[in-house]
Amino acid sequence: MLEIIPVTLSGERIQLEPLNHHHKSDLYNAAQDSRIWMYNGSKAYGDNFYKWFDKAMENQRGGLQCPFVVRCKADQRILGSTRFYDINREHYRLTIGYTWYVPEVWGTFVNPECKRLLLEHAFENLKVNRVEFVTDARNSRSRAAIKKLGAHEEGILRRHMILEDGYVRDTVVFSIIQAEWLAVKTKLSERLKNFNHA
Repeated sequence: MLEIIPVTLSGERIQLEPLNHHHKSDLYNAAQDSRIWMYNGSKAYGDNFYKWFDKAMENQRGGLQCPFVVRCKADQRILGSTRFYDINREHYRLTIGYTWYVPEVWGTFVNPECKRLLLEHAFENLKVNRVEFVTDARNSRSRAAIKKLGAHEEGILRRHMILEDGYVRDTVVFSIIQAEWLAVKTKLSERLKNFNHA
């Protein structure tokens, strides 16, 4: 049975730390740019942040999700958050998502390094068969970033979710399976090397 225990994942420049109450203030400050939440199911800025945070902690305590904060190792700044969720222990699959970063790190090494840490842990330590990614069909930036990882687009779930603002969204589903992980890992490593030389 798939067992997920909160653990710190440390890369070259990024550290993913299991979410806890000590992160609340710094994470609140990181979440305040409304651009982050344009296509997100939640709008976790201002007072809405506390509802988002409390729900994440509740899901962590219940073993339903494994949320992380994203920390830059160079200056110790918190840059955002991501998590494992939709964890299916019987079939050894999970979803990576609820991912957001401060806008100034969009398009940098941050997302590929985070995804490499999460995918490496999922496939090599947790031994999952499949990792899914889902995103709002309108979110072209997110869709491009997921494809760039090497994930396969599997289709669109039409009128799949009602967002907090009442919008009924279509959801695009992507996946990476265990047999593809080595090729995806190699590609991510090459991308990160290019960032190192930039």
